[in-house]
Amino acid sequence: MMNHIQDLINLITLEKTGKNTFEGQNFQTSWGRVFGGQVLAQSLNAAYQTVPDDRFAHSLHGYFILGGNLDLPISYEVDIIRDGKSFTTRRVVAFQEKRAIFNMSASFQLLQGGVDHQNSMPNYIPPEKLLSDLEQLEMQKTDPEVFERFKKIKPEVIEFRPVEKLSLRDDINAPAESNYWFRSKESTPFEIALQHQLLAYISDYGLLRTATLPHKKELSQGPTFYTSLDHAIWFHRPFSLDQWLLYAMDSPSASNSRGFSRGSIFDRDGLLVASAAQEGLIRKLN
Repeated sequence: MMNHIQDLINLITLEKTGKNTFEGQNFQTSWGRVFGGQVLAQSLNAAYQTVPDDRFAHSLHGYFILGGNLDLPISYEVDIIRDGKSFTTRRVVAFQEKRAIFNMSASFQLLQGGVDHQNSMPNYIPPEKLLSDLEQLEMQKTDPEVFERFKKIKPEVIEFRPVEKLSLRDDINAPAESNYWFRSKESTPFEIALQHQLLAYISDYGLLRTATLPHKKELSQGPTFYTSLDHAIWFHRPFSLDQWLLYAMDSPSASNSRGFSRGSIFDRDGLLVASAAQEGLIRKLN
């Protein structure tokens, strides 16, 4: 369980095992495979341990190669691709039993001034007027087993407040849009590098689900296999995880058993602090 922010930090912080090698443990998920957000965050932690302190991630692009085994630690190897005057580039490969399960390229940059613009934040209901996801589902009391399984998916210390009403029913189609506010229940007075790693972990919640919303009725008619194929994040501006952040997601396309989703993360003042994109496999098994 991750009841405190330090539990989550302990999970994504890797043990150094060599010059540029690291090892991490796994959150025991309810679906039997390593959570993609965990591997993203751990890979970013590995890369951050090899870059100068004045460089901060501005983008990462990762590919999920194999499903991770929960019972085995994950080894991370960092390639020192380039250390430039302004930018630093790293490649990280995650291994289990000498097989690559994930690889990521990440770029880091000095803090520098320049042009500045962004899209406006959507005008959604503020978090104070919304129920948390657990409060919404607990009120329904229709499927205790599904509710208990849902509780185990997310860190207890992170509060999620969906803009759209949640339902335990999986057979009602909806627009390919999903929005929720989130924040840490505990103070996070951390440097931006750790804020980035924590956000990388959380950014995997809801993206693939958004691509399934227009097809819920069809997908509920039989077993379906879901898994992330790739995930990208761009960090635009500083933020703190103990302040409300809005994750505004949509899915412009699904085809060939793949769903594509993208997300914009805004702070409470309307600043766009990060963007994310993901493609996932949505494969019917019958």
